[in-house]
Amino acid sequence: MSKILVAPSILAADFSNLAEEVRKVESAGADWIHCDIMDGHFVDNISFGPMVVEVVRKQTKLPLDVHLMIEHADHYVPRFVDAGANSITVHVEPEARHDVGKTLQQIRDAGCRVGLTLNPATSFDLLEPFLDKIDMLLVMTVHPGFGGQSFRAEQMEKVKCAAEWNKTRDRKIEIEVDGGINPETARVSIQNGANVLVAGTSIFRSGDYAKTIRDLRGD
Repeated sequence: MSKILVAPSILAADFSNLAEEVRKVESAGADWIHCDIMDGHFVDNISFGPMVVEVVRKQTKLPLDVHLMIEHADHYVPRFVDAGANSITVHVEPEARHDVGKTLQQIRDAGCRVGLTLNPATSFDLLEPFLDKIDMLLVMTVHPGFGGQSFRAEQMEKVKCAAEWNKTRDRKIEIEVDGGINPETARVSIQNGANVLVAGTSIFRSGDYAKTIRDLRGD
C-alpha cells in the first residue's frame, strides 16, 4: 500500500491568520498544502490566485498542490509555477476550455508534477486517454466550488477504476480524493485505493490539527 498523504486545503483556513495556519498544519504532520483556485466561471465561486500561493510558498517547505478549477488553465499555469507550485492539477471537462494533452505537457515541461481531475458528473472514460501522461488523478468527491459539502460515496467507483489501472502499470499514479473528507470517509477512500487525502473543514475546524491528520491517515 502506498503511503497515505494528507493535504490540508487552505480554502478552509482562517485567512486572517493564513501564514500561521500554514505553519500549524506543517508542524501537525501535513504532507502537502492544497490550494484550490476558482475563477467564478468554471465553478460558481472565486477563491484566490497566484499571489496567495506565493505567500503560502514563503511559509512552508511542504509541496504545494495546486488545483486549477478554472477556464484556460494553460494561460495561467506559468503564473502558478512562478508562485511556487510543486504539482498542478487541471480539469478534463470541455468547459475548462483548454487542450488537455498540451496543458499536461506544459505542466511537466515546467518541472511540476502533473495532475488531472474530473467533476462528479463526468465519466471516468474521459480521463483514460491521459492516464499515462499524469502523476496524479484527483477524484472529486463533491461538486467543486464550495467547502463543507457531504462526501459522495458513488465516486469511489472512479477511485477503484484508477486503482485497477495502477495494477496493470509499472509506473503508478497517485490517487487523490477531495471533498467531504473526514476520518470516516478517508477510511472508505483508502479502502478503495486512494492514497492522497485533501481535507479542509475537518482539519481547520478541529481543535487539534495533529490528531485529525493522524485520524485521517488511520494512524
